[in-house]
Amino acid sequence: MILIRNIQTKLESELQKGDKIILLFWARQVGKTTLVQRILSRSAYRALSINADELRYVNVLSSRDLRQLRDLTGGYELLFIDEAQRIPEIGINLKLLADNIPDLRIIATGSSSLHLASKTREPLTGRAWTHTLYPMALCELAHHYNPFELSDMLPERMIYGSYPELFSREGGEAKRDYLRNLTSSYLYKDILEIGNIRHSSKLQNLLKLLAFQIGQEVSLNELGTQLGMSKDTVAAYIDLLEQSFVIFRLHGFSRNLRKEVSKRDKIYFWDVGVRNTIIGNLNPLSERNDGGHLWENLMISERRKWLAYRSALGSVYFWRTYSGAEIDLVEEREGKLLAFEYKWGNKRARTPKSFLNAYPEAAFDVITPKNFLAHVGAR
Repeated sequence: MILIRNIQTKLESELQKGDKIILLFWARQVGKTTLVQRILSRSAYRALSINADELRYVNVLSSRDLRQLRDLTGGYELLFIDEAQRIPEIGINLKLLADNIPDLRIIATGSSSLHLASKTREPLTGRAWTHTLYPMALCELAHHYNPFELSDMLPERMIYGSYPELFSREGGEAKRDYLRNLTSSYLYKDILEIGNIRHSSKLQNLLKLLAFQIGQEVSLNELGTQLGMSKDTVAAYIDLLEQSFVIFRLHGFSRNLRKEVSKRDKIYFWDVGVRNTIIGNLNPLSERNDGGHLWENLMISERRKWLAYRSALGSVYFWRTYSGAEIDLVEEREGKLLAFEYKWGNKRARTPKSFLNAYPEAAFDVITPKNFLAHVGAR
């Protein structure tokens, strides 16, 4: 199955304009290379595709030598660099190409925003479009499946997640093997290399603790005590995991600091299949007790994907008071507040009176498996 990605049309439009470099971020195996190759196959440009693991290209693309760069790209109309974060000083070299060969269109992908963004941010200010490509979003799967099918696949998405390769794998064992290999090669190899981390067990143990605490407020001090690490080291590891597209944080929403909790964050995984693999539990929902947490994580990540693909401006938070009233997700967009509570089972939810009193203008909705499609842009 050729999976349709929502961002493809935008990338093709930007490529046609040709006035800026296109940077595409996300972790390995999310389909960046496949998407760019599909775009190149539909274009009429003569393209040079480079894998940054090949040393002969790395030497030239890190040279700061315009003559070598011209020799490399001569006769081509488009340059595609895959895994560009592996090239030293890639930012300044891309700037040289953009400034001196303005007719050359350039696309570069990277598996870590921490590395590629830091290497390109200053040199390419005003010279690049930057995009992220997520694991398959439900709003993208809606191109391939009808509402009934999307609802029917929810249990599988909550267990295995939505990395593109999973949709071509038959059977649970094949999916489990893929996720184990993905987690091992990316989480426990690439990220250790990116962050120059020597003690892999520390990172593994931190990930497990975070995986067991999805939907809960995280204390850096408590994590540090459990792991035998300083609070600052824990914070640095969490930053690395966020920049490497494994997790994301929600801050507490507050306009009344005396009553509302805002100092601690909640942490979620961009892909629940990765989360389940980290804790070694890929059992079906009927054999586990974390269905509600998985539903909350899935819906918040899917909502964020959809908002990102729509280029919606705004911020997302959770909300809680010291007395215990809580809302899973609060969006602040276009001067409006939207509040959402996620319920996997048959439990009902009401808007906390304290939230209504503080924010009477806010809209509130409960998202369940019966009404989730519109919430994530899949209807």
